[in-house]
Amino acid sequence: MTDIYAVIGNPIAHSKSPEIHARFAAQTGQDIEYRRLLAPLDDFAGTVAAFIAAGGKGANVTVPFKLEAFALATRLTPRAQAAGAVNTLKFDGDAILGDNTDGVGLVADIVRNAGIALAGRRILLLGAGGAARGVILPLLQQAPAELVIANRTAAKALALAQEFAAQGPILACDFADLAGPFDIVINATAASLAAALPPIPARVFNPACFAYDMMYMMGNKEPTVFLRFAAQHGATVRDGLGMLVEQAAESFLLWRGVRPATAPVLAQLRSQLQTQPRA
Repeated sequence: MTDIYAVIGNPIAHSKSPEIHARFAAQTGQDIEYRRLLAPLDDFAGTVAAFIAAGGKGANVTVPFKLEAFALATRLTPRAQAAGAVNTLKFDGDAILGDNTDGVGLVADIVRNAGIALAGRRILLLGAGGAARGVILPLLQQAPAELVIANRTAAKALALAQEFAAQGPILACDFADLAGPFDIVINATAASLAAALPPIPARVFNPACFAYDMMYMMGNKEPTVFLRFAAQHGATVRDGLGMLVEQAAESFLLWRGVRPATAPVLAQLRSQLQTQPRA
């Protein structure tokens, strides 16, 4: 009997998750169906309950429901507890397991796919919202020399730094007080969605810097504004498509007990996106 999974969000029509999981299922011989579910902004819990009643086995959760998914879970993995947000749910009877695979997906894409070591590096994380919060612990677990969180509101960044202070060397500041350079700069702000640039100085990029934007280019062949700015100042750049694929693979492993190979799926998606007309 085919097991049913879904990605839940609002909006959701743009999601690449059904295609990614279809490729994972074909590769591993798993019999699954994966859907998109548009949840009303005021009834995420009702959407999940209806999906479970219809036989749903698990779900990915995207904006704006990751905090609601965290609250809905009856049990949390340690990384979801640390992140304070959930992007993966697994249903087992009345139990709902909440996980967060974003951080491990980011680290896998940077370390394994891009070949960039994080250990011993100075890392700058831009933003202090849910996207940033979900990746702090996995980044610190890579033993960087230092992780600096920068945000428009310094108090929010400082609160995050204090919360994770026992996990590794972590500092916080606002954008105006940034002092560089850094080895790795990661954009976890929503600025790229608005084709905007976080207000950061060029001095944050060292001559061999690696810059990463959690957003990916969709059908637009042009890099994000952040990545263009970073490249203009000598950085090697990468968008977040690999993070999307890697976090999906971690969800697939949680649900099915088998880890799919991500490299061919990422290559296929990258080729497909690059040949689409510009958005």
